[in-house]
Amino acid sequence: MNPPDYEYLRKLLKDHSGLDLSADKQYLIESRLLPLSRKCGVAGIGELVLKMKGGSSTIIAQVVEAMTTNETFFFRDKIPFEHFRDTIVPEMLKARAARKSIRIWCAAGSTGQEPYSLAMALKEMGPALAGWRTEIIATDLSQEVLEKSKSGIYSQFEVQRGLPIQLLVKYFKQNGELWQISPELRGMVQHRQLNLLHDFSLLGNFDIIFCRNVLIYFDQETKINIFGRLAKAMEGDGFLVLGAAETVVGLTDVFKPFPDKRGLYRPSGARAASPQAGVSIPKIAAMAGR
Repeated sequence: MNPPDYEYLRKLLKDHSGLDLSADKQYLIESRLLPLSRKCGVAGIGELVLKMKGGSSTIIAQVVEAMTTNETFFFRDKIPFEHFRDTIVPEMLKARAARKSIRIWCAAGSTGQEPYSLAMALKEMGPALAGWRTEIIATDLSQEVLEKSKSGIYSQFEVQRGLPIQLLVKYFKQNGELWQISPELRGMVQHRQLNLLHDFSLLGNFDIIFCRNVLIYFDQETKINIFGRLAKAMEGDGFLVLGAAETVVGLTDVFKPFPDKRGLYRPSGARAASPQAGVSIPKIAAMAGR
């Protein structure tokens, strides 16, 4: 891959997905795009770039998807799900007692392991949530990974990564070498294609936002912008959960760290006022962001 093609791809990926590649990441592009070039029937990355410069929106979309598909697994990193079970949901049960509803957004839902982990955690709380309405909205830039998430079908390797055996037996059905999560759990998660660089206000307001392991790929200006918009999409007493390598510290004051809980944040300042009981919850509009 020649330097001009690499610079073209760096700019394209930054503009379309926020992915901010350093100057020494040619190997990453080559590992992701050489298989795509063969799939598209072209000789190599150079010809792929020519097609994109020629205005092929299909190739551009495929390149962005190939470069932004990230690793995920059930109950990844454990600690955020412990926060969810032991701190976040108990506080929400008190704060939302009047309206008995909780809205959760997985802002980088990928192939579904994170939103389904949250769904399982909610189900395991049993009687505590009886009579409550819980919504989990999973969004991702890639339509391909969202389709996998909707299907709820995973390989033996995927269900062995982070998923306790008792939850596998309880919530999955085996079909040959594959496992499918139960219809009840699939029904708890709604899916929307969404680019975090674009407007997401139509999703409405959320009590809890999981935005993990995606902001690490953005530059500082983009992170600050997204944090500001996440704050506007969150109830004043809500919770933001970030990945282990992500933080708001030194970037923005719209969120503040939750004491002694790594990766957990709450809105700060004027946003800290509790929402009125019985606040209406807007219906979700389908969004296709590229």
